[in-house]
Amino acid sequence: MAVKIRLTRMGKKKNPFYRIVVADERSRRDGAPIDEIGYYDPMTTPANVKIDADKATKWLNNGAQPTDTVRSLLKKADIIK
Repeated sequence: MAVKIRLTRMGKKKNPFYRIVVADERSRRDGAPIDEIGYYDPMTTPANVKIDADKATKWLNNGAQPTDTVRSLLKKADIIK
């Protein structure tokens, strides 16, 4: 089973809010996640990002692959180099 760290969309129309989740890559974008490791709110200035570093590093060490957007968020949070 290939596991991805990706965003799932929440919030209202034209007011997005994203959760950073660990999910099977074959599941739907808003399908049931394996684990939730943080959130990302792009509508605030500056964008509000909160990531549980312990959970993120645990999943990365177990082989989970982040998407491009999540990879940039993890770099900004100094979780990956």
